[in-house]
Amino acid sequence: MMMSNNRLWTHCVASILLLTAIALPMSAQKLFTLEDLNFGGTNYHNLRPKNMFLTWWGNQLVRTDVEECNLIDAKTGKETPLFTLDDVNKWAGSDDDHYVRHLTNATFPYPDKPLVLLGFKKSMILLDFKKHQIVWQDSISEQQCNEWNAASKATVYKADHQLYVVDAQGNKQQLTTDGSREIVYGEAVHRNEFGITKGTFWSPDGMRLAFYRMDQSMVSDYPQVNIDPRVAEQEPDKYPMAGMTSHEVTIGIYDLRTHKTTFLRTPSVGCGFPADTLPCYFTNIAWSPDSKTIYMFELNRDQNDCRLISYDAETGKRLQELYRETSDKYVEPQHPIVFLPWDSNLFIMQSQRDGFNHLYLYNIRGELVKQLTNGPWVVMDVLGFNKKDKSIVIASNEKHPLQRNLYAVSINTLKRMPLDNGEGVHRGVLSTTGNLLYDKWTTPTTPNTINLTATAAKPSSGSVRADGFPPSVATVTLLKAEDPWKDYIVPQFESGSIKAADGTTDLYWRMVKPHDFDPAKKYPTVVYVYGGPHAHNVEASWHWYSRSWETYMAQKGYIVFILDNRGSENRGRDFEQATFRQLGQIEMQDQMKGVEFLKSLPYVDMNRLGVHGWSFGGFMTISLMTNYPDVFKVGVAGGPVIDWQWYEVMYGERYMDTPETNPEGYKKTSLVSKAGNLKGKLQIIIGYNDPTVVPQHALSFLKACNEAGTQPDFYVYPGEGHNMKGHASVHLHERITQYFEDYLK
Repeated sequence: MMMSNNRLWTHCVASILLLTAIALPMSAQKLFTLEDLNFGGTNYHNLRPKNMFLTWWGNQLVRTDVEECNLIDAKTGKETPLFTLDDVNKWAGSDDDHYVRHLTNATFPYPDKPLVLLGFKKSMILLDFKKHQIVWQDSISEQQCNEWNAASKATVYKADHQLYVVDAQGNKQQLTTDGSREIVYGEAVHRNEFGITKGTFWSPDGMRLAFYRMDQSMVSDYPQVNIDPRVAEQEPDKYPMAGMTSHEVTIGIYDLRTHKTTFLRTPSVGCGFPADTLPCYFTNIAWSPDSKTIYMFELNRDQNDCRLISYDAETGKRLQELYRETSDKYVEPQHPIVFLPWDSNLFIMQSQRDGFNHLYLYNIRGELVKQLTNGPWVVMDVLGFNKKDKSIVIASNEKHPLQRNLYAVSINTLKRMPLDNGEGVHRGVLSTTGNLLYDKWTTPTTPNTINLTATAAKPSSGSVRADGFPPSVATVTLLKAEDPWKDYIVPQFESGSIKAADGTTDLYWRMVKPHDFDPAKKYPTVVYVYGGPHAHNVEASWHWYSRSWETYMAQKGYIVFILDNRGSENRGRDFEQATFRQLGQIEMQDQMKGVEFLKSLPYVDMNRLGVHGWSFGGFMTISLMTNYPDVFKVGVAGGPVIDWQWYEVMYGERYMDTPETNPEGYKKTSLVSKAGNLKGKLQIIIGYNDPTVVPQHALSFLKACNEAGTQPDFYVYPGEGHNMKGHASVHLHERITQYFEDYLK
């Protein structure tokens, strides 16, 4: 029987990996510890694949290291010293209190000037490495939320809740006076949803600053507690739960020339009920190339009506609605518009409106010029433009759903030219003009390779060279990392696919087996699960994107199985939105198809089946254990959502609507009423001060278990948030492991 291309691809690679994993070199005798494997461990960084710190100086590539910065020849890859750490400290007149500690974060903000931006004891200096002198130094060391602009050399920062700007000459201007815990300026809003990662946005000329103002005075406090003082103190978080009053956001524009602030005249916000048709969320702020116009997406609270709006940056006046997208489920803008570098009248917009995230070319009148990409695959990132060829460089999974490959797309002809070897997962960074990129890539058997690649958009003949690259692509290999695990006993990593519960959709899995796997034996098996949106667990990177804890478990004699169900990312709109208004239900159906697959394998001991996940994965863990109580013997749920009515507005209402409009959905997905179904051993672990999935979730489930007579275990990390930081993560994963050792093995 013929296999599909996807199944053949995964089957062949899995078979190769299986053979190579069995043939262990004699020297590979070391066993891993969590200090080796966990990111908080003392030996973790020594066992990561070798890497390089790289940055662009215009079209010249620079390797930055602790002690030196070297220019890299684009044709040969050879390095020439630029300057050393001793050099810059000498030129900067450093002393014991003020000095440059390392060069790894050095940047070159001006393509045509020999100037390097360096950290100088929590401040910044701009150093001319040709003249050997400091040409600029900031005057606001140790302030939070710094954002420097290369064009004007102005910096925005926060102090005591207020927003300030310091110009290139060191003149300070206070922008706000009413900042507080309740009135927040210059920070990410809407709880970092909609692609928001920061709260200040410089114009291209550096003379105007857009910033968020968030009024959360009307938002309920969640009573977090600090246990460190002699008498514990309240440290509440502002936490808007689904269906409740949310914060209100406005956008200010500060002008460095006039020292005046103007607020955009957005429509009255609709974050309260019942006016949910008004704009509530403002996201993906972008500037016009001439710094005169602001563009952003405005979204109603129901998140099914999205509009791209332009504003006059001087007056704050609303100018035009350029685009509108509606849905019977939700629209989720994630990316600001990007103008073509050679035509300030045209911009690129990303949208899933045809079912997959693709690129569309619009003019500033809001007219569609053309769709630039299309097909049953996802544009995963826009790296930038090749200005000479008038092409846009993208990353997509066109080659395979588990891959990430780079292409140059001609704006004129729409032809796509591959820029890599068609394997694995590639992440590139473009030079200033976009004619070169450095590409860090990996495959299931390749730890890390870095290539310097030309991006000229000339379609290839379809043939490939011996190194896998198209004939038209010029490459230089800068790094080919050795396997850092070569001296250790490494488990077997495999990947493949099964059909979803709908019988048609391909779902991809990873399996990690003990290094000495014997198909004649029966193994305890743990299903690791996340399952929620904006995440995936399986890709064609090193070890199939395996988490280090899976290696630790395989070393202890377990099989670990991971499946990306419907609802996860990078598979298109309908794949993700299948879970709408019923989180956990479709996901469980698909995960149980994974269990059926495990049941078909003679070496999986179905009497010793466990499940583990964190956050959405914690929700999935308890969902699976209470909906299928006779299947899973042991589970560990970290930071679990228990009832979506206690989760935050933006995320919760996007996928579930409100408790008032979707009461049946909230009832069906709540785990409180299922506490009595628990049969297996379940450990719940949370950070005591979790601001994301607040402790009310876990505590409410424990209360329900008390009333139902079921017996979960509970462990808390005081002072920790949603994820354990530093060495606490090592302790956490040892605890997770020990629970399976105690009750599953």
